Formats: sequence, structure tokens, C-alpha cells
Amino acid sequence: MASNFFWYDLMTTDVASASKFYSSVVGWITADSGMPGMNYTIFSTGGVGVAGLMPLPTEAGAPKMPVWSVYVHVIGVDDYASKVVDAGGAILLAPSDIPGVGRFAVVADPTGAAFEIMEPNGERPDLPALAPKQTGTIGWHELQAGDGRAAFDFYARVFGWSQTGTFDMGPMGEYILFATDKKQVGGMMTKQPQVPHPFWLSYFYVDGIDAAAERIAKSGGKVVNGPTKVPGDEWVLHATDPQGGFFALVSETK
Repeated sequence: MASNFFWYDLMTTDVASASKFYSSVVGWITADSGMPGMNYTIFSTGGVGVAGLMPLPTEAGAPKMPVWSVYVHVIGVDDYASKVVDAGGAILLAPSDIPGVGRFAVVADPTGAAFEIMEPNGERPDLPALAPKQTGTIGWHELQAGDGRAAFDFYARVFGWSQTGTFDMGPMGEYILFATDKKQVGGMMTKQPQVPHPFWLSYFYVDGIDAAAERIAKSGGKVVNGPTKVPGDEWVLHATDPQGGFFALVSETK
């Protein structure tokens, strides 16, 4: 069985401001996680937690700017960390335990894009309760890679992800569509020269892209690209939150 995306979180410089911003823009309900000794906020939709929010770490090697992360569910974090290295990737934070939550590691693909692998404690039976394309769910996963084809080969080898097609973007190159467990969930491409480093980008579903763009501006964020219509008759935009965190939205309606 292929490993799937199952969690997302934002590390930021101002948790209170970011919490208010994303609640307004995406429509998430926020609540403290209740984890002892941790400042961690849960973003939920339809009564189901889908993402998290925490302060930007201050230790050496931590990101300097707010950043959204993606988590891939695995069984056996230590074994998968070894697979990442064997496939040409790197371990950025060695496997460790979060009491009451699970075991995780921070790793990077061979082109430099960081992500988390995690084996949570127990199952997540709440996930099927969320309808596809429901407001506040994650609708797309996009990798801006140092080399799109090399990156896809890495994820296919480590996690068993499969290619479902390609899209010719002209001067911007090839966009590789991929699936986990036979369900198309994202795309990979070689980043443009002006993009400073490889990264994973998650698209959050909203109801109406124009209205969401207005909420971004009113809440102190900035739309940097879009709204743009994409294949599949959906609309997307890219934006930054007030702290500088980069994110994306997707909607079935303009």
C-alpha cells in the first residue's frame, strides 16, 4: 500500500495572528491541541482536524521564515528514513517520538525539498467523514523540485507513488501528475530559477476564489499569483500570510 499525505502544519513567527488569518481566509475552526508542554493549535473543518499551527523553532538549523509542511503516513519511521537515504535523500531530523502523538522524522528528497514522515499512534477513523473538495480540506499537493523527473523517481521508489499523466507547460517544462493508492493527489515540476529553493505546496479548498482573495487582502495577506483557471475547471491562487508564509487556495467556483 502506498503511503499517503495525512497531515499539514505551519511553523510561524506569530501563532495568534496566523490563527486568526487562516480562520478568516480558509474558514478553519481553531483550538489548542491540549498536548502538555506544546504550543500547538489544531485547524479543523467539519469537526475533523486537518492541519496544525506552531511557533517557529529557534534552534540551529530550523527554518528562518514561516513554512507549511506536509506529512506522509508510514509504518516504520526508522525503516523509511533509511529508504530515503538509500534513494538519495537526506535525514534533516532523526526519528524521534512525540509523546501521545507518534514517531516522526524530517527528511528531504534528493532535490532538496523537505517533508515529514510519521507513524501516528492509532488510526484516523475520522478522515472518511470529510467529503472530497469540502471547504478547509487539502485539495492538491504540488512539488516545486530541483529536478521534477528525478524527484518523482525518488517518491515512486520510496513510497510507491505512481505517475498518472503529464501536462506540457511550455517554457515552464513538464508537470508530472501523480497518485497515491491509485488516487490522483498532486503534481511535480522543476522549479523556475526565481524560486529560491525546492518545496512542497498544499492547496486548501475554499468556496469561491474571488471572495477568498478579498479575505486575504482584508486580513493582511497578499495574493502573489492568480486567481487562475487550471485544468479540471478549478481556480487557484498563491498568496502569503501576514508573517510571510506561502500558501495556495483552490476552488470549484470563481
